[in-house]
Amino acid sequence: MQTLQRTTFIKAPLDKVFAFFCDPRNLARITPESMGFQIVEAPARAVREGDRIRYRIRVMGIPLRWTTLITRWEENVVFADLQERGPYRHWLHTHTFRAVDGGVEIGDLVEYELPLGLLGRLGGGWLVRRQLRTIFDHRAVAIAAYFRA
Repeated sequence: MQTLQRTTFIKAPLDKVFAFFCDPRNLARITPESMGFQIVEAPARAVREGDRIRYRIRVMGIPLRWTTLITRWEENVVFADLQERGPYRHWLHTHTFRAVDGGVEIGDLVEYELPLGLLGRLGGGWLVRRQLRTIFDHRAVAIAAYFRA
């Protein structure tokens, strides 16, 4: 299992930051345009435990369908999405939120496993890790810009 951890600080109230992340429409705002992110199906409200989000993305130009299930949700504290269908053998993204002096600390923990076992790790592990870092770098900038506006 591979992991990616990120911490981002945002100058905004905790409830506003949490609400932003719980609105599925905001996923497109924080995803790099090159990924062609499109929501296919999502609740028309803030997500809660048990909700599914279906979307399309492009990875290295390859169109993919992705379905995630919200497996954990605690208001203003944490939520987690688990891939049910998508490019990974396993994907669990846990989002944490903590009020700190002057704003909110957002934590991202992604636990993932590539398909094809050892062959997948050797053949594409470095590329996937680089791509995930690029995506999360973009997210940090996009989130900061949104809350500055």
